[in-house]
Amino acid sequence: MRAVRVDEFGGPEVLVARELPDPEPGPGEVLVEVGAANVIYLDTLIRGGAARDHFPQTPPYVPGGSVVGRVAEVGPSTDPAWIGVRVLTRTDDGGYADRVAVPAEGLVRVPGELRPLDALALMVDGATAMMLERAARFTPDTWVLVLAATGGAGSLVVQLARLAGARVIGAARGPEKLALARSLGAEEVVDYAEPDWCDRVLEVTGDTGADVVIDGAGGALGSASFRAVAEGGRFLSYGTAGGSFAEIDAREAARRGITTLGLDAMRARSGTDRSDLTRLALEEARAGHLRPHVGLTLPLERAAEAHAALEGRRVLGKVLLVP
Repeated sequence: MRAVRVDEFGGPEVLVARELPDPEPGPGEVLVEVGAANVIYLDTLIRGGAARDHFPQTPPYVPGGSVVGRVAEVGPSTDPAWIGVRVLTRTDDGGYADRVAVPAEGLVRVPGELRPLDALALMVDGATAMMLERAARFTPDTWVLVLAATGGAGSLVVQLARLAGARVIGAARGPEKLALARSLGAEEVVDYAEPDWCDRVLEVTGDTGADVVIDGAGGALGSASFRAVAEGGRFLSYGTAGGSFAEIDAREAARRGITTLGLDAMRARSGTDRSDLTRLALEEARAGHLRPHVGLTLPLERAAEAHAALEGRRVLGKVLLVP
């Protein structure tokens, strides 16, 4: 089978398509013929060796943490009724390939009403968006600032906040991304390429700040956005596109009565099982409440271009590889 392998840490050029042996499903596993593989920003960090403290991946390895496809074969002690079913599944790694063997217990059926690529776009980012919605507690007529508002998860958060009746400010970089944020439901937009973007948020909110800030950028942008949180508000940080999570002064947060939640804290909360959250996101999409935006699809052998596009901030929405 074809697969994209990383033989050493480095830039996008280390992603090379190779012929590898077909995987064989073991007991309790299925073999999935991959229809598309998810590409997320974390993949680029792991590939570059920048995430070894949290993700001890060692080359050679095949990237890719989730796929959509059809079950082609089942292993011993696995229900044969899975054969032919279109499914979503996490892979941990190995997703950038024609086929992957995964545990049957982690399979999620793709609703017949959804396009497979749209379903895959909700596999990881949909679960993240639903987790953020629960932690944020969106309420009508409150201001919500979403950083990285056109990313895979951010674009869904904008829609969920708007669905709850909140007034959304979408923060992104450049006119194309700002236009997409508006089309997804953002009432106001700010370009964080501009030095006074935080001042603009305060202006829009009548100098009170946003009741909830959802930080999908991290780094310097995420840290700067803390100034735009209203007194007694909530600050949720899940993104590391800026190279790290946002750094927040805990004493300042306490002084202003701001609740801060990072990714680990949100994942530890009850009701955050990833498979259940994915199913909820799929239901929201099937009901017409969520519209994933797939901004780039590329053949498997062009995985390096997919990573370069993500790192260069050139993509609006999701990036997928199609074998």
